[in-house]
Amino acid sequence: MKYLVLLIGSMFLFSCSEEVNHPKQGLYRAVLDLGNDKELPFLLDFTEEHSFIIFNAEEKIVVDDVVINGDSITISHPVFEGVLKGVFTAETITGDYIKPSLNRVVPFEMTFGNFPRFKTDVKPNKQVAGNWETIFSPNSVEDRYIAKGTFNQSGEKVTGTFRTTTGDYRYLEGIVEGDSLRLSTFDGAHAFLFEAEITDSTLTGIFYSGNHWKESFVAKRNENYELPAADSLTFLKEGYDKIAFSFPDTEGNMVSLEDEQFQNKVVIVQIMGTWCPNCLDETRYYTKFYNDNKNDDLEFVSLAFEYAPTKEKAIKVIKKLRDKVGVPYPILLAQYGSSSKQKANDKLPMLNHVLSYPTSIFIDKKGEVRKIHTGFNGPATGEKYTAYITEFEAFVGELLNEESIK
Repeated sequence: MKYLVLLIGSMFLFSCSEEVNHPKQGLYRAVLDLGNDKELPFLLDFTEEHSFIIFNAEEKIVVDDVVINGDSITISHPVFEGVLKGVFTAETITGDYIKPSLNRVVPFEMTFGNFPRFKTDVKPNKQVAGNWETIFSPNSVEDRYIAKGTFNQSGEKVTGTFRTTTGDYRYLEGIVEGDSLRLSTFDGAHAFLFEAEITDSTLTGIFYSGNHWKESFVAKRNENYELPAADSLTFLKEGYDKIAFSFPDTEGNMVSLEDEQFQNKVVIVQIMGTWCPNCLDETRYYTKFYNDNKNDDLEFVSLAFEYAPTKEKAIKVIKKLRDKVGVPYPILLAQYGSSSKQKANDKLPMLNHVLSYPTSIFIDKKGEVRKIHTGFNGPATGEKYTAYITEFEAFVGELLNEESIK
């Protein structure tokens, strides 16, 4: 009897140790509740490694910071502060998408299964493939801005993006149902939903950014439309040929362009924020370029404008970005408590304005500003991304080949 009790006890302990308490592994469809019967869908995969992979068209975002405690689960983006917190059953996860520094909360629900991003039984009777000359907030002088929509369509499925003068809306994916267009993306920092009515030559719709912002947009077909040149939007004010700043790095050391490490070198100054998806795309590219093109005459430095409410939290998110991406150059804390472009401009008064995060300033070996590039065309823009890389590398090569003042 004694041995029987021990055997049963050991079997019980073994079975408990084998028990796994986590959501079912596989594909999920997630829906953010934007209120007023508006839902923003996106797709994920919960892997055997207990990571989530978020899908947006060709984009795959691996989220490996997943904490399970009882029936609670916390899913934190590897770089951005956005976090999904909820409770789970075997086939569902419900909770809130939270951005703590901005006090934003959006309810969500995830359901296990290989579901389409947008559910519909209505076949498309319109085509949106091609280029669209677009205006957001067309009736507002203050908020109005231009964009270029570029889309591909196969059957009902649509992919593409909107490019603005300051960057792109990254990987959008959706459908045409009847004469309506629906697109969405979720990247951990931003949750975007676009809905529009289609005619053969126009789009009329609403753009939702989470549950805190929405605006109208209109677009017309224009295969030859192009945005203004990104190198013409931000420039030095009259009387300036240089920029100057002094900001702390993550260890509290003040860094300036007057420092020895930047003297007689080509310097790329990146104005950015760790919360900004286009900045993340650009930072990944700059990191790769820097590592692949070691050159004693080239330096990068980033100026981070953070909305984190305290200096300590701002430093924390900068370190998180640096460590996750492997950024090999300094990231300085230029501002915290606000991502206001006006305040950013106050920190760099020699510029006519800071129009966009990111903005890159190209400085030659003599310390003179040779070009300022507004925004960044990320991988979602396809050929525009490729064209920018070609242009960037050629221009940096020209600057490196110039003589210094040594």
